[in-house]
Amino acid sequence: MRWRSLFVLSLSALLLISCRQDKGYVVGKIKKASKLSTTEFRIDKIVFGVKDKRLLWLVKLNDAQFLAYSKAIIKAGIDLEQLQEGDVRIEGSKISLTLPAVQVINFSYPAESFKRDSLISKNAFLNKVSLADQEAFFQDAETEIRNNLKYLDIVPTTERKTALMLETMLRVLGYEEIYIEFKKGELIKEIKPEE
Repeated sequence: MRWRSLFVLSLSALLLISCRQDKGYVVGKIKKASKLSTTEFRIDKIVFGVKDKRLLWLVKLNDAQFLAYSKAIIKAGIDLEQLQEGDVRIEGSKISLTLPAVQVINFSYPAESFKRDSLISKNAFLNKVSLADQEAFFQDAETEIRNNLKYLDIVPTTERKTALMLETMLRVLGYEEIYIEFKKGELIKEIKPEE
């Protein structure tokens, strides 16, 4: 009985070592974890706009104001499906990974989250904020959020979460020294004012 247990333990250790050496196996395991390496961020945004009324484009008569609250939901992650065999280097119990850059996987700015502030939003005499004006204010706010995402803590937070998740998985696979780097890239395509 004792020899059988020793044999099973030795066979398990041998299988673990042989699996650890197989790059294809490791790359496959990492790619399967792709959905786990995402983070979600919620950004509150105040939307403010002023529409002025002019007489013959020269004399300013009055202003109509618009204020609303909105939320953007950003899901960022690393597409581990892009991982190539060359991005994984294995030397015994040491593994080094070079992972793809963090990207915004999903950006949503749902209209259900828009709440107009009736205290500050007001129309003026012969001047009112139309639905088209409100839509333009919300589009400007969305553009501003998208273009400023690179200044938020999205990339470092997503990299930390992904590294922690992969380190845990790789330790289970038997790796003792784990080095993880991330490629640099564009988080989200910026929108130019003319677009």
